[in-house]
Amino acid sequence: MKKISLVFAALVGLNVPVFAADVTAPVKEIMDATTKNWSGADAEWQDIFDPSRLATLYSKDFVSKYQLAVQNPAADEDGISPFDYDVIVNGEDACPLQDVTYDPKPAANGATEVVVTFKKSTCMDDGTDKNALTTVKFEVIEEGGKPVIDDIITEGDPGQPANALKATMVQIAKGQ
Repeated sequence: MKKISLVFAALVGLNVPVFAADVTAPVKEIMDATTKNWSGADAEWQDIFDPSRLATLYSKDFVSKYQLAVQNPAADEDGISPFDYDVIVNGEDACPLQDVTYDPKPAANGATEVVVTFKKSTCMDDGTDKNALTTVKFEVIEEGGKPVIDDIITEGDPGQPANALKATMVQIAKGQ
């Protein structure tokens, strides 16, 4: 028993860095799918809320709110999604995403905010600012020992507040 205590004491005394799980991993998977969806290639649309992603990339609270929103019969005519727009690009149209960057902020109150910016309008010919940056904030928490997305917050229209997806899902579930 004394040997085990000495080994443990030696290991505890080592100044070995401990690396936390990569908080950007679930965010990058969602952004990779979104980037592919808007790439212009003839590829099948990737559902960022398919059952396997819901089970592995999102928090239990997020999934619960999503499942309630999906039950609202007025949510989507095809029954696939409670949203009638792409929640990441915050619209129905986008160009191939360009200049995607990830900026994880310091953890606060049990969550890490991962700020993602990208250009989504570079191919638009409608007078849109082609170089405008879109910002999406992912709230990432640890659940079951791994990072998961707890909310997705997009910019509101000019002069409007940001849109938290969990709050939107609650409104959809209520039929509003």
